[in-house]
Amino acid sequence: MSLASDWMRLMTAHDVARLLPDIPVLRDLCRSMAVLEAILSPDWSSRYHSYDAGWGPGEEMASMSNGSGDEYSIVFSAAGAYIRGFAHEAVMSPYGKDGPWPGVLDSVPEVFRQCVREPAFCDEDSMPVVTACLWRAVGDDCWRVGEIDYPDGVSDPDGAAYLFARLVDPSPEAFRRFAEDYYEVPVDLDAVRHVYALRPLTQTMVAALNADLSLDDLADDLVAARYPSVAG
Repeated sequence: MSLASDWMRLMTAHDVARLLPDIPVLRDLCRSMAVLEAILSPDWSSRYHSYDAGWGPGEEMASMSNGSGDEYSIVFSAAGAYIRGFAHEAVMSPYGKDGPWPGVLDSVPEVFRQCVREPAFCDEDSMPVVTACLWRAVGDDCWRVGEIDYPDGVSDPDGAAYLFARLVDPSPEAFRRFAEDYYEVPVDLDAVRHVYALRPLTQTMVAALNADLSLDDLADDLVAARYPSVAG
């Protein structure tokens, strides 16, 4: 295993905070990944990444779900951005301690406390389903994480290395590696670069990724991601 791989295994939310891009760049990255997956997977339920520009009043949300219990949600609002991640096998699972790991949510500022209590991010008993949490308010010069005593000798204790891998490596090449592995199909790198640049989507670009899909088929997804498109 390479040194880079070893480091990734030992990454926590604090390391992710140092690597995440600024809010506007992160938002555009999430929009791009959601559109790429809408093309590769017309069936919404099979997608890894999604984006909803109308998630709530004045709020947009990017989400990831691997279908096996691991997920993240990123709420973008006028206040900034709030990130909640849950890795179901992480040792810092709230189900191991009957509540979130100490420090994960304790320092979340009041401007984001409604996200902590958001029913969509909690279980049926109103317990926040979270192993990693980050936030960045408008005006902050960096991403924030709570003061956490991580368990000793545990690789990826909060699941951050796995959950946020494509957010801390925001390259088209990284997405292509993921997509080819997950969907088991060749993925055109030039088309991925086109979408990552948020260039207007054309039928030619759509066909390069999925020959069975038309630009019209993507109408709702493009609206949800506020993505530009042109006919042709």
